Amino acid sequence: MMKEEIKEKQANTIPRKILEKAYTNLCRAKAMTFQYEENFKVVSKYVHATSRGHEVIQTAVGMQLLPQDFAFPYYRDDSMLLAIGMTPYELMLQVLAKKDDPFSAGRTYYSHPSLRDDDKPKIPHQSSATGMQAIPATGTAMGMWYKEAEGLAEKDQAAPLVVCSLGDASVTEGEIAEAFQMAALKQLPILYLIQDNGWDISANEAETRAQNAAEYAAGFHGLEAISIDGTDFHESYTTVEKVIATIRKERRPFLIHAKVPLLNHHTSGVRMEWYRDDLEESRARDPYPKLKKLLLENDFSEAALQEIEDRCSQEVKEALSEALKAEDPTPEDLFTHDFAPTDITEETGERSPQGADKVVMVDCALFAIEELMTKHKECLLYGQDVGGRLGGVFREAATLAQKFGDNRVFNTPIQEAFIIGSTVGMSAVGLKPIVEVQFADYIWPGLNQLFTEVSRSCYLSNGKWPVSMILRVPIGAYGSGGPYHSSSVESVVTNIRGLKIAYPSNGADLKGLMKAAYYDPNPVVIFEHKGLYWSKVPGTKGATSVEPAEDYMLPFGKAWVLQEIWKQEDVETISVITYGMGVHWALNASEALGLEDQIEVVDLRTLHPLDYETVFKSVRKCGKCLVVTEEPSENTFARALAGKIQEECFQQLDAPVMVIGSENMPAIPLNSTLEETMIPSTEKVKKKLEELLAY
Repeated sequence: MMKEEIKEKQANTIPRKILEKAYTNLCRAKAMTFQYEENFKVVSKYVHATSRGHEVIQTAVGMQLLPQDFAFPYYRDDSMLLAIGMTPYELMLQVLAKKDDPFSAGRTYYSHPSLRDDDKPKIPHQSSATGMQAIPATGTAMGMWYKEAEGLAEKDQAAPLVVCSLGDASVTEGEIAEAFQMAALKQLPILYLIQDNGWDISANEAETRAQNAAEYAAGFHGLEAISIDGTDFHESYTTVEKVIATIRKERRPFLIHAKVPLLNHHTSGVRMEWYRDDLEESRARDPYPKLKKLLLENDFSEAALQEIEDRCSQEVKEALSEALKAEDPTPEDLFTHDFAPTDITEETGERSPQGADKVVMVDCALFAIEELMTKHKECLLYGQDVGGRLGGVFREAATLAQKFGDNRVFNTPIQEAFIIGSTVGMSAVGLKPIVEVQFADYIWPGLNQLFTEVSRSCYLSNGKWPVSMILRVPIGAYGSGGPYHSSSVESVVTNIRGLKIAYPSNGADLKGLMKAAYYDPNPVVIFEHKGLYWSKVPGTKGATSVEPAEDYMLPFGKAWVLQEIWKQEDVETISVITYGMGVHWALNASEALGLEDQIEVVDLRTLHPLDYETVFKSVRKCGKCLVVTEEPSENTFARALAGKIQEECFQQLDAPVMVIGSENMPAIPLNSTLEETMIPSTEKVKKKLEELLAY
């Protein structure tokens, strides 16, 4: 887009109705800031920020969005929210964390919106973590791209787009680069709105940025960037108008870098006078008198503008008075919307169809995904190396790209954060992404998105935006994978609330859980042990299964007593609680001891939800318990589970609950002797069982 085009557009007069609407929006936002300052003690009970100084560019964008569009405002964007049709009263319900806060029901900060109204742009939940919304927003645009490519998009409306609002300081975040990279690479319909006020909190742009956002964006070929004065309504509105029209038509990304002043505190908790040395200069760029001057030049009278300002001031004052009277959440409100309800609550379908082939575990997953993709065009798979050339480093996606095409099965760059976080946006537009992290060892760059954006979306949006996705994670030590291809990470991931987590020990369970995960509206992580994929590890033939039928589904939270014993008073009995590879160590160890009738083995199958009822029933019956894990045993999921068992089953226990896991060393070494020394084995579990039997 040439700057001359924008200047030509600016020469045209903006309609009076738009000017009046914009001025009203600014007056409301300004009045809200004034009310918050005037009532600072009561309003600042919870932290808030305001858009004072940013109002013009936010208004120019918000006024031009349509209900089919998606917006990802950040925590200073109350003017944008007003411009799309939110009322001061609704925003004040959030600033006061009231029960009827339309975004989160009192769960999250002011101007952290999540909105699913029919007549307004859609706003999925996003966190306070600076810049983290860029990946979910870009994922939304990628979902639009996919639906258009596959003929799933609405035909009877203007093509939708995504607006992602960011502060200039956030553009230094690495995850912004991942978002820009994918937007440029796939030419996605997204506008990155960068509001540059020159500050982080107390650090200014000279200290922290080598270039501004527009200059940075120049390195991403295919992402067009424009710098404007974000306090000039004429320039802001007409630039945004031209950019939005281009995105709707040409389906490509833009970045608008709008220079604005910050005329209020960073937040109510960090006041500007503590550190700012540019307040006088910033106030000279106040957008409010500039817009007022523009209206006066367009034949609005001083009296008419004063009437608008007085009306807005009174409206905002009354809104605050009413919001202060509004009901607070009750203690019971804490316990809603951690998950969206699922229909998959019972095991259904044929687990072992007559005449079906016995297949290895990795193929059970492959066939499950193939069946899902055949049945549902909303289902797609992406990650590193899953595309047509390789089909996954474990061939876990073999043939899928050839069968379903490069739009539905595609490679991503090496971007774990984008792979995970983009599912928020994909889910928001009605898709069901299945994504992969190549090895559990490399999940760490994606944990930010998994924790801040994916896991909390349902809860903090008060149930409006559950993230429906499946994250596959090959895990565990196998064949001298060394310190970067062998890790177990379930203790970290199980500490992220809001995720469902599976860790199957065999192919039939993997297929059944994969199907249940697909029809579950919540985020699901499936840990798949690499050593069980082909049953090449001695003693793991049990991971190979008759392939379940297409209709087979296994609900989460249902453990399996796969080696069941009866209650016995005259001999010692043990309940082994385990999952994944631990199941095979436990079965093999009990067989080696010849004590299959004294050792019960419970396969958890899912780590959250966890079937405590089955676990406690088994432990109470047996009187002794061993928890088997592949993770180092200290400070882990297994150790916490052992503590829970001890607490709940203490009266029936004949010995302390014991845990066996890997040695508590920083990493799994490459050398096979060291690896063998590090991780559990059938022999080690056998010795631990003997110790517990003799206790």
